Amino acid sequence: MKIIILGANKIGASLAENLEKEANDITVVDPDSNLLRELKDKLDIGTTVGQPSFPDVLANAGAQDADMLIAVTDSDEVNLVACQVAFSLFRTPKKICRLRANSYVNSPKLFAPEAIPIDVVISPEEIASHYIKSLLDLPGSLQVMDFANGLVQLVAVKAEDGGPLINQEIKTLREHMPHVDTRVAAIFRRNRPIIPQGDTIIERDDEVFFIAAKENIRSVMSEMREVDRPYKRIIIAGGGNIGERLAAAIEKKYRTKLLEISLERCEILAESLNNTTILHADASHKEILLEEGIDSADVFIALTNNDEANIMSSLLAKRLGAGRVMTLIANPAYVDLVQGGEIDIAFSPQQATIGSLLTHVRRGDIVNVHSLRRGAAEAIEVIAHGDKSTSKVVGKTIDNIDLPAGTTIGAIVRDDNVLIAHDDIVIETDDHVILFMVDKRKISEVEALFQVGFTFF
Repeated sequence: MKIIILGANKIGASLAENLEKEANDITVVDPDSNLLRELKDKLDIGTTVGQPSFPDVLANAGAQDADMLIAVTDSDEVNLVACQVAFSLFRTPKKICRLRANSYVNSPKLFAPEAIPIDVVISPEEIASHYIKSLLDLPGSLQVMDFANGLVQLVAVKAEDGGPLINQEIKTLREHMPHVDTRVAAIFRRNRPIIPQGDTIIERDDEVFFIAAKENIRSVMSEMREVDRPYKRIIIAGGGNIGERLAAAIEKKYRTKLLEISLERCEILAESLNNTTILHADASHKEILLEEGIDSADVFIALTNNDEANIMSSLLAKRLGAGRVMTLIANPAYVDLVQGGEIDIAFSPQQATIGSLLTHVRRGDIVNVHSLRRGAAEAIEVIAHGDKSTSKVVGKTIDNIDLPAGTTIGAIVRDDNVLIAHDDIVIETDDHVILFMVDKRKISEVEALFQVGFTFF
């Protein structure tokens, strides 16, 4: 597939790296020749220096025969114009546009062939706020991923003392919970993946990924760790697009305070948020946090646009008594350095955005992609098509499917019914199959496995 990526920023670079490994023809466009040179030194891709929305620059990048254009520059306006130019001059078949401003994102009528011809709108701020809300709704989780319109969830938890399954073999889970069907998809122990078997023993501090129907998730979590009480008090540091979106999404459910250092931004937030306490304050000041009751806060969430400020205010909040601390880190390289100590959860909006982008780029009928473990692993939802004569999976039991190494099937959704994967289940056409890959380099093999043969019509 020939793909043009507009923007050599962190999202564009990460996307290029992901797609280049899968034998795509990638060209990255950016005005900054230094960024492009760094990318080209690492990856086998093409580069074009210039303003990404200019027709002649897009032509030089090969827009005439491109299959897809992905506009992820830091400017909404450049992304919008580039998609319009790609459609009007080059009839590019698929156009994906990153937008940050809520005003654009909340105007769906703007994106249509007769208006601005964009096929897919990606909002990192919306993705990040949804990601955080999922963690708040499931106390104790490290990552929560939805599949099949929310019928199934894949959840990561840290195994802790007090969980009945700690130091027990995984197969005893069924004995503990005979009426709940679940599957442990993977275990990360000291940052190394383990593909679990029935006799695998869960150890303290293991990061356990399990899959179950949404209504059973809390019951399964209770086997891995003591159940956290529901959160009530949330303090958010940073009133940018992500902070505003998150506060709007949670303010009716939780007692929410938002600290913002800009008085002008506080006035805007006060107009858009109805049930959130807006405070003109710096979250890095100890006295401010104490005044606002940080010691009784269930969760402190640092969402400013400065990584260092987020890290330092999170460490301060934790030491002053915050129950749980979540930190936004723009630089993905920092995430592994800070998570797991005093900072409970560190996350990169770029990494979450990559998963959403890959959903629209993957071959085959893939409807969901989630990036896990800061990009080291991947979970996908793919629809099986064809029949026994045209498909490598339809009509076969799970134990007879030739899955790539490190890949497991976690669940199947059939006619809105959730079937947790067991070896004797037969894959049927139109099944939604949820797979977990500890080595995302195997994605092309998975895609090939689910593609139908030429005899399928």
